[in-house]
Amino acid sequence: MALGEFELIERYFRPPVRRAALGGGDDCALLQPAPGQQMAVSTDLLVEGRHFLSTVAPERLGHKALAVNLSDLAACGAEPLAFTLALSLPRAEASFLAPFARGMLELAEQHGIELVGGDTTAGPLTIGITAMGQVPPGQALLRSGARAGDELWVSGCLGDARLALEVFRGRVELPGEAFGAVREAMERPQPRVSLGLALRGIATAAIDLSDGLLGDLAHVRRRSGVGATLWLDALPRSAALAAQPVSVQRECLLAGGDDYELLFTAPASAAEAVRAAGVASGTPVTCVGRIEPASEGMKVYAEAHGREPLDLAAFASFDHFKPA
Repeated sequence: MALGEFELIERYFRPPVRRAALGGGDDCALLQPAPGQQMAVSTDLLVEGRHFLSTVAPERLGHKALAVNLSDLAACGAEPLAFTLALSLPRAEASFLAPFARGMLELAEQHGIELVGGDTTAGPLTIGITAMGQVPPGQALLRSGARAGDELWVSGCLGDARLALEVFRGRVELPGEAFGAVREAMERPQPRVSLGLALRGIATAAIDLSDGLLGDLAHVRRRSGVGATLWLDALPRSAALAAQPVSVQRECLLAGGDDYELLFTAPASAAEAVRAAGVASGTPVTCVGRIEPASEGMKVYAEAHGREPLDLAAFASFDHFKPA
């Protein structure tokens, strides 16, 4: 049975708040960051058919909708505080709303973040979330701090979400268990919030990997005014991806997108501190290259001591306004 707008808000999106001064139900929510903290704010929009498939389970969709915002906070080294939800629905049905809200609010509970307001309307299935966090002044991880000589690191494994998409497209075949694992990476990414917090004071720059490794690294290079070298054989990948042809591996690793891992830089002298941050946060971290002077541009070698860089013309990262 279809629900009315205010009924669905009361039933699914009005959890009690503990940290906010005032949650949903008024014209504005009221947040009180800890004394001396700066607010970090991130917004992401997910559109059916563009950011997610119509076949995704509602519970997983709720999880991912919040996870991609928490990933942005993680990339800034921010502690999550609260979020708002703007939701456009073709139909207000409990069969969708109950698991969607459950997936979203379970992830929120895991990270101590509260839903404090938002909006609902009728229309194509579209999810807009604005997440807010806090970070001490001067400690936010930015894209602009990388310096020549820094090492380049990534968290977790790369490429599985893109591999799952290629299975859905019919371009790759995987057995059931392997497909289930890469589909999990695509539909239920795990935001690296703990790692982002642990890297404060260690990393010099950071970004979350949403549009593809090369494209997101280009943002860091541009903002920092540097070049970079990547070692393809160092990029961490799952057994399912490692079993694919080299061409598929390279496409998924370099231009796959939807990884929601952290790409970050740190001085070579901080390597042990980086590894310790990974251990403390329960997150694998891997050194995959180094930052170069801007004049060196972007180079990817098949291995750390390779002599001939790969031709990168074929590896285009995702862009909403350019044809695939």
